[in-house]
Amino acid sequence: MATPADAVDVIGHVTDRLKKAHPHVAAALVREAVRTAYEEFRYARVPDYLPVLMESRADELLPSGRENARPGAG
Repeated sequence: MATPADAVDVIGHVTDRLKKAHPHVAAALVREAVRTAYEEFRYARVPDYLPVLMESRADELLPSGRENARPGAG
């Protein structure tokens, strides 16, 4: 993660992947989970793994069931 622009790209990419993986979860909740994961790992010693770490952590933070479902989804 060399620049803030890189961080924005990674956050966007991870958010898009998780929105597709969790279509029942509100987009705002996905963005919040990814942002939390980024804050937890932003100083990782090996920044090449940041996207994988972020996606895994954000996925853990998201609800697994249909609670917090988007209105009209499903």
